[in-house]
Amino acid sequence: MTTARLELTRDQILAHRRSVGALEERLPPGPESLRCATWAGLQDSAPRAAVLSIHARVNGTGPDTWADQSLVQLWGPRFAVYVIAAPDLAVFSLSRLPEGGEARHRADDLARRLNAFLDGRRMSCSDAGHALGVHPNSLRYAAATGTVLIRWDGARQPPVWTVPPPDDDPRDARMELARRYLHVFGPATPESFAHWAGIRPRAAGRVAFDALGDSLAPVRTPIGDAWILACDEPTFRGPGRPAAPARLLPSGDAYWLQDGADRELLVPDPDGRRRLWTPRVWPGAVLVAGEIVGTWRRAQSDVTIESWRRLSPAEREAVEAEASSMPLPGIRQGIRVSWGD
Repeated sequence: MTTARLELTRDQILAHRRSVGALEERLPPGPESLRCATWAGLQDSAPRAAVLSIHARVNGTGPDTWADQSLVQLWGPRFAVYVIAAPDLAVFSLSRLPEGGEARHRADDLARRLNAFLDGRRMSCSDAGHALGVHPNSLRYAAATGTVLIRWDGARQPPVWTVPPPDDDPRDARMELARRYLHVFGPATPESFAHWAGIRPRAAGRVAFDALGDSLAPVRTPIGDAWILACDEPTFRGPGRPAAPARLLPSGDAYWLQDGADRELLVPDPDGRRRLWTPRVWPGAVLVAGEIVGTWRRAQSDVTIESWRRLSPAEREAVEAEASSMPLPGIRQGIRVSWGD
């Protein structure tokens, strides 16, 4: 790794993240676009958040796109519910598999017992856990083996089933997960990667970055020194595309799934950060012309927007158009938008 550091501004960083996150121009429908949209995984812990994250990135998204045959659900980073592309199962599972010790034994043992018990069946996580004599939530530890998939509808314990283990090497999978994290969330540090992925010990994040070697480039950002993928440097330095007029990003969307100083970079205003990253259930984020300018919440077909600054009539119209286009499951009437500011 070289020591000369490229200076990156806040605008360059956010423009890169919007560009690689397909938030400046929606992608065409299809499996390739869905894989691009889920390149770093999409959280679905808030019911159907993944659908709204895909909608912000891919044209033609419908209420059931999360169940597309090219996608799967699993307990991913930090054991949250994730929607990912089916070919990427190893990246989001084996990458988090402990290398040894009690944690590895627990994951392997649970996966083995669950596979033998289910024997090709699908069963609710609750029933399977109780039948095995373990707390149902503990089955999440088996997900790191790459053999456990789920289908969560947002209401009950999800059905769970097992699949053959991926052939990938866990260390290779971890390196690939680090590449994807750097591509979508970069600039980043080994510590921020380990925290996002839920990898312990955190020194494992440093090992993954060291293994990437010369494919990384050192940078200096407004919040400190970090790393990017060397192949991404042209995107950071380039002129960038015009930002989309508006996007409504759901709770836990990859664009603002940040911690620590990264939150200050994304939302410089302390009051805005308090409103967005709340101690309880996070709202959605309102992205206007490339900046997060407020939050949104939904109750059935009613969407309430709270902006942190005065929006122009054109900006409000763009936000309302985004809200009206959201593919919400079970909503038979039009979306009603109200402003809480």
